[in-house]
Formats: sequence, C-alpha cells, structure tokens
Amino acid sequence: MAKLEVHHLNNSRSQRVLWLLEELDLPYEIRPYQRDTKTMLAPPELRKVHPLGKSPVISDGDITVAESGAIIEYLVDKAGASLRPRAGTAEQRRYTYWMHFAEGSAMPPLVMKLVFDRLRSAPMPFFAKPIARGIADRVIASFIAPNIERHLQFMEHELGGRPWFTGDAFTAADVQMSFPLETSAARGGLDARFPKLTDWLARIHARPAYRRALDKGGPYAYAS
Repeated sequence: MAKLEVHHLNNSRSQRVLWLLEELDLPYEIRPYQRDTKTMLAPPELRKVHPLGKSPVISDGDITVAESGAIIEYLVDKAGASLRPRAGTAEQRRYTYWMHFAEGSAMPPLVMKLVFDRLRSAPMPFFAKPIARGIADRVIASFIAPNIERHLQFMEHELGGRPWFTGDAFTAADVQMSFPLETSAARGGLDARFPKLTDWLARIHARPAYRRALDKGGPYAYAS
C-alpha cells in the first residue's frame, strides 16, 4: 500500500500538514519543493500536481487534495475522526469556526501587511519611493494594523477560558490556527499584551509531534 505523499514547499503552510500527520501517526512521504529565491514563489513543478501550483497539496493514491483546511479534514477522516470533537457539541461548533477563521479572517490582513511592507522596499524610480511608502504606511496604519490587532485581541480573549481553541482538548483546529499565530509572532505582532497566545504557541512548539515534523520538513521561517 502506497504511503500518502506531501508535496512540501519550504516555508509554507504545508509544515502544519506534516505536523498533523505526526499527531495522527499516519505514514507519509515528503516530496520537497523550494521557493524561487528571488520571487519567493513556488516552482512550476507543483502545477503538475495541482493546476494552481501551490502548497500544501497531498497525494493519496489517485486522490489529490489541496487547501489546508480540506487537507486537514481529509486526514482527520482518514485517521478515524481523531483530533476532532464529537458532532453536535459546543466543542465541535468551535472547531468548525476556528478551522474557517484561520484562513478566512486571520490570514488576509497578515498577507496584506506582507504585500505593503514589500511595496515600501520595492525597486522603483527615486521620485516614486516617497509616494509609494506614504501610501503603504497609510494603508497599514489605518486599515491593516487595526484589523490584525482586533483579531489578536479576540483570540487572546477566547483562550482566556480554555487551554485550546475548541476547549480542554487539543484538536486539528489548533493545527490550522498555528500558521496565522506563528506568522503574527514572527512579524512582531505578539507581545506582552497577549500572554495566552504566547503560552499557546509555546505549548504547541513543545509537542513531540510538532518537533518531529520540523525535523522532517526542514527550517521553517513562517513565510506566506
């Protein structure tokens, strides 16, 4: 029986797929891909796996699954619904919410900040630099940063009454939430105002499965 294959792009969301596989104790193989060092984009070879040419993507025999949330649900099903709360419970409703919140709400402003930060330092005629930087700074200050701050405050509040995002037990929703929070931490968004989120990050980083995935997936710099 062929092992499940993870098409793993360095510094990408596919790192949390490796982590989940380690948590679920499912056998898998890694097919590594490297970003272009100039553009930071995925190599064209990934388009042979999925038309969009993005990671994460997994192959399970003749089945190909893309998108982090869809991959996580597929793997949880494959493992017999491990790391997912029982249907019809408050924990299950929170699980569904956080599975969608991670990419639907938390990541968009973080990606926008990355884009506008790069705009500030992008090559351009000298006379255009002050204009571009002024626009970028205004968008970040008036729209992007307040949204990131609001999301972090909301997540901090939610962890005030429970150790994990869905309740007392660690679930795959915590795996899904790892990328936006690690991205926030790497870009200076988490500080002493968010002790619950900081503690949550420390606890996921200490999990043996997380450390095994990091060893297998290689250096991880929380890229987009």
